[in-house]
Amino acid sequence: METIKFVYYQENDLWVGWLDEYPDYRTQGSTLEELKDNPKDIYLELSSWKIPYVRKTGELVAG
Repeated sequence: METIKFVYYQENDLWVGWLDEYPDYRTQGSTLEELKDNPKDIYLELSSWKIPYVRKTGELVAG
């Protein structure tokens, strides 16, 4: 089982979030638990490389 990081916040009655690695693909849920399920599906789709031109983020060491 792989652990993935995501960013989330509450906006009015909705929870909004996205995967740290794929910030262009946002999702929402009416509860935090619902929101936590949605990024899993997004991750499986985007990491399969079946969708073209998926932008990712990375880290660099400067210095």
